Amino acid sequence: MKTDHIREAMVQWRHDIHAHPELGFDEHRTSTKIAELLKQFGLEVHSGVGGTGVVGVLQRGNGTRAIGMRADMDALPIHEKNAFAHKSTRDGVMHACGHDGHTTMLLGAAKHLAEKGDFSGRAVFIFQPAEEHGKGGPAMIGDGLFERFPVDEVYGMHNMPGMQVGTFALRTGAMMASEALFEIEIEGQGGHAAMPHKGVDAITVGAEVVSALQTIVSRKLNPGQNGVVSVTEFITDGQRNVLPGRAMLKGDARALNREVNSLIEKQMRQIVEGVCLAHSVKATVSYHTVFEVTINAPEPARKAAGCAAIVAGSDRVDTDCPPMMGSEDFAHMALARPSCFVFAGNGVTDSHGKPLHSADYDFNDDLLVPGSSFWVQLVEQELKRDGA
Repeated sequence: MKTDHIREAMVQWRHDIHAHPELGFDEHRTSTKIAELLKQFGLEVHSGVGGTGVVGVLQRGNGTRAIGMRADMDALPIHEKNAFAHKSTRDGVMHACGHDGHTTMLLGAAKHLAEKGDFSGRAVFIFQPAEEHGKGGPAMIGDGLFERFPVDEVYGMHNMPGMQVGTFALRTGAMMASEALFEIEIEGQGGHAAMPHKGVDAITVGAEVVSALQTIVSRKLNPGQNGVVSVTEFITDGQRNVLPGRAMLKGDARALNREVNSLIEKQMRQIVEGVCLAHSVKATVSYHTVFEVTINAPEPARKAAGCAAIVAGSDRVDTDCPPMMGSEDFAHMALARPSCFVFAGNGVTDSHGKPLHSADYDFNDDLLVPGSSFWVQLVEQELKRDGA
């Protein structure tokens, strides 16, 4: 493959980044390392984009087209259970989602293209902070990302445990779901546990709300559409013999299009209002969409599939994979420019098939070459020299 010759260098970069994880908007060491490497490669480097974001620009020839490639940098607040030499050196923080590998693959592509790239145009390498918060993409866009570094299309990639290394998966349309966080605050009338008739305990009302919310997906959505509504926290001010007067329900809703997300919010507000009206109590609902739906545009998806087939072989590329109900900050860039988001196999063995966000997860170094080679192929295909 195109980047075989720099595999060992990529392994060293990846292990160093993995050993020094940083949370969203705190990726100071990581972004400094990225900027230094890009400068060594000979790229034009811009730091501090959207906080701790880094952008590298590589121009070849007089081509006027430009493509963007994005990798995320941040880690998670998880204590690592692995025991290998490059395990996290920071208690309670680890790269449990493979962003260390995503960053490394894009760095590898930048190095190869700077040294041997055969293209004419502008390759823009985007290293994004705070993906896990859903805030890094909007921060970079709000800081003028696409005005300062115009691109015709933008691409992203994420490793996927459970897929064989060297395989790729994508689809046209909704690739990953939106995520909305909701809070429902119920204000009843607390009282003595032995005299419930003298109050309206919020826990009973809250329990009815929890049950009723499950009808949104099962009875309000078209069965051909996807959605998830999950109550994940139920907090009250009750005690052993005190009926709670207040209850707070918190949770998470997912959808594969904006219309379903809006319907979930509408139905949630109606259900809460109706249940609380029946019990003569007050309630407030907060519903905030943090991640938009990640949409792959048809033409970028076709191009990405073609590049993946050249790198891995057409029989190892799934061009109609099922959409994932997880969410991705790349969705904000996909709303701003034609785009495609791709899954790359992280492996199926015990060591590399562990779920994302688990304390014993680790990015598979065997993915570094195929992943970075995909980026190289994409640049050289989309930014061909005249007559190529």
